[in-house]
Amino acid sequence: MAQLRDIQRRFGTRPLKTYPFSSILFHKVYLRYIKGVQVVKPLNYLPYTKVHATEVLSKIYGWRPYPQKHFESRFTRFFEGYWLPTRFGYDTRRVQYSSLILTGQMTREEALLKLERQAYDPATIDEDFEYIATKLGITVAELRHYHQLPLKTFRDYKNQQWLFNLGAKVLKLLGVERAIKR
Repeated sequence: MAQLRDIQRRFGTRPLKTYPFSSILFHKVYLRYIKGVQVVKPLNYLPYTKVHATEVLSKIYGWRPYPQKHFESRFTRFFEGYWLPTRFGYDTRRVQYSSLILTGQMTREEALLKLERQAYDPATIDEDFEYIATKLGITVAELRHYHQLPLKTFRDYKNQQWLFNLGAKVLKLLGVERAIKR
């Protein structure tokens, strides 16, 4: 919340009157331990095989697979396939392929071969820039300008990293959550 409010204060041009702010304490402490809300993830109790799921969805519903996970939308295709790798050096396929490798659905060698290819189609990137810029109500030149701006991190703005770190330590000490290794 602190970060979003700081960014809004610095750069916003209109107030976020109806934006639903919520804190990590509300979700991690109040809802979970005071109200007793439990998160149930039923898909975690089922075996998942990508090939089998693709076959079933295609056969029963006529679904057609996308070239890559989350490419069902032009925006997510642009963001995950082009913006994240070229602006921040972050390729979401690494995480996706890692899951498939760990579950024996892909070999490391197959993943490395796929990662050698760009996630986006260079032949259509200009069209994607135009489409995204139009949807955002800005010019293509402005969108390309944003892509070239100096990189920022959450540390450049007010944030609650100290609270996350403290909460993680407390929950780990209580044996409630595992430590995340970075």
